[in-house]
Amino acid sequence: MLELGSPAATPDGGYRSGVPPRVKPFIVPPGSICTPNLRKRGSRPPHAIEAPQDDAELQDVYAWLTAQELDITTRLRTAVDDAIRHVLDSARTRRFYLMAPDVDGDERSTVGTKLQYYVVDELELIKQAPLDTVIAGVAVEIKTTTRSAVMVPPEGQCEVTLIIQVDAWHHRFRALLMRTHRAWLGGGEDPKQRDKKRSPYADAMRAYALPIVPWTGLTPEPLRLLSPEQVAEVLDMHLGVRERATALFRYLPEVVIPRRSLEVVGAGRADFMKRMREAKPYVWHRYRLHVLVGTWKADQDLGQRLGCDLSGEAWVSVTPERFERYGVAQPPEPALPGHVWPADYGA
Repeated sequence: MLELGSPAATPDGGYRSGVPPRVKPFIVPPGSICTPNLRKRGSRPPHAIEAPQDDAELQDVYAWLTAQELDITTRLRTAVDDAIRHVLDSARTRRFYLMAPDVDGDERSTVGTKLQYYVVDELELIKQAPLDTVIAGVAVEIKTTTRSAVMVPPEGQCEVTLIIQVDAWHHRFRALLMRTHRAWLGGGEDPKQRDKKRSPYADAMRAYALPIVPWTGLTPEPLRLLSPEQVAEVLDMHLGVRERATALFRYLPEVVIPRRSLEVVGAGRADFMKRMREAKPYVWHRYRLHVLVGTWKADQDLGQRLGCDLSGEAWVSVTPERFERYGVAQPPEPALPGHVWPADYGA
């Protein structure tokens, strides 16, 4: 019974909502005894919880992941990007946003499953028992999620765990390293639920997880800058690739468009890059924008002088004003069909 006068209490001492308020769990501190659940392949014995700074295995893995030469942020960002693109299958489906209405929940949940493999590959590790991989001689569990909580299986209890959370709404991710002691995981002690996956308490993660990568933006997706009406035009399959590309460069001037975004716009055509190059003179004559093609060496060099990184076969449309601002001469006006390109252009 609640004390009368409590905001949650009714006059008879019950709960106003009929449901007792959630009680914040007590997070046991280092030095406490942790007893993991039984596992099918054997369990860890009860053991004292070590503080992260005193956990030698945790520190060895942390040192390996945060070594400067590894560039962990870039590698994990690439892994997350690749996992999302794998699920969206953008070149076939023309989808480019994980939280779009035409991406169902089951598809989103598979991002986490795929991501484990991309992480192992990107970090040049191997999939290895008894957990997901081995780092610095330590068995490591890799848990990923596109939700707010990560779920730890029984075999991951009390093990060193690399946790990767993807926040698709805000197009970002973060990575933490934590020994996921059973004492820091939710869930009761019902013997019938010993195989149940459990999530770390938020307070335990805040107190005892080591940051590997703070919340960091994923690789920008320029198509997300378009309005719904512009997206409808740029992805309109009733239009040819040339017209769709013309609309794309018109709506996103001076925005570098990576190849993966061009693949979305050119979905359905094996020769979409050729069709997009045909848009170059139309974009100039209609909208006075120079299209720089990342596969052409001359345009790559020009983009670099204009502050546009066209590596990875990216493209960009540039205003004449930008040329003036950077003190760079504009290229010759591209001619409409019938024009023959100089033999050495794009060499």
